Amino acid sequence: MTVLVTGAAGFIGSHVARALLARGEAVVGVDNFSDYYDPVLKFARLKTLTDSKGFAFVEADVADRVAMAAVGQKHGDLDRIVHLAAQPGVRHSMIDPYIYVQTNVMGHLVMLELARHLRDLKHFVYASSSSVYGGNVKQPFAASDPVDRPVSLYAATKRADELMTETYSHLYGVRATGLRYFTVYGPWGRPDMSPWIFAKAIHDGRTLHLNHLGAIKRDFSYIDDIVAGTLAVLDRPAAAGHRVYNLGAAQSEDISRVVALFEKALGKKAIVELRPGEPGDMQETAADIEDTTRDFGWTPKVTVEQGIPLFVDWFKSYNRL
Repeated sequence: MTVLVTGAAGFIGSHVARALLARGEAVVGVDNFSDYYDPVLKFARLKTLTDSKGFAFVEADVADRVAMAAVGQKHGDLDRIVHLAAQPGVRHSMIDPYIYVQTNVMGHLVMLELARHLRDLKHFVYASSSSVYGGNVKQPFAASDPVDRPVSLYAATKRADELMTETYSHLYGVRATGLRYFTVYGPWGRPDMSPWIFAKAIHDGRTLHLNHLGAIKRDFSYIDDIVAGTLAVLDRPAAAGHRVYNLGAAQSEDISRVVALFEKALGKKAIVELRPGEPGDMQETAADIEDTTRDFGWTPKVTVEQGIPLFVDWFKSYNRL
């Protein structure tokens, strides 16, 4: 049987597809090479997959109903879906809100429709986000916490995905699990995320701007741990229904400490400028993963002390620094 991975040229998607292939799975990857950031990075990620036995690729937009229905018809042995395609970025959702609804809401709906019509579907796993916790002040965030105060449109679209999936599970019996990812970083990471921004600014000797006057804490989760958690969840669908879990390091790191680790890995001092917070920012994130560990036996293993140097090594190699 075959796993469909959307966002296969994306950061998490390419890693998940590679891990599935490594254990002998057949994988169909889908991506539309959005230009939100340089697609050259996406083509480079995809190149690491295309020579693998058992991998097939379809260039398509998940919001395209005709294209995705064709994927389902062509690959009739699909029995699992890992839906990771999305329009990311909290701040960009204030610049181009329409693409967030088109990709994250319509695209998710199209994937749910595909899922409910697949005869042999065992499990629909999809990416949600820690952003859904929005204005919550209780730390760490637990999957059972209320999530009715999104502070960005991006967060609202990811919460909409959870609600739509709950409906499809109820109406059509789709067995589904949503994963609220917390600040994932590592090799092949996105250039719009803080690890890439920090590494580039420090390496280039440019000013690094920290919001909330530097009083920021994030749950930095290394990609290998996130992939292991995603596959652990994929392999254990519930008997019925829809579930939501956190996947994070369960350790909230002060941003100044993270910057110091980047300084050490790069051998250069950062030039830091402190700024007020921006609309849509969350000042602190931390994952409560008790449920995830209990139900799947998953715990993160890579600390920021280990993960940041690994990312920096890849960053320097990829950018030929």
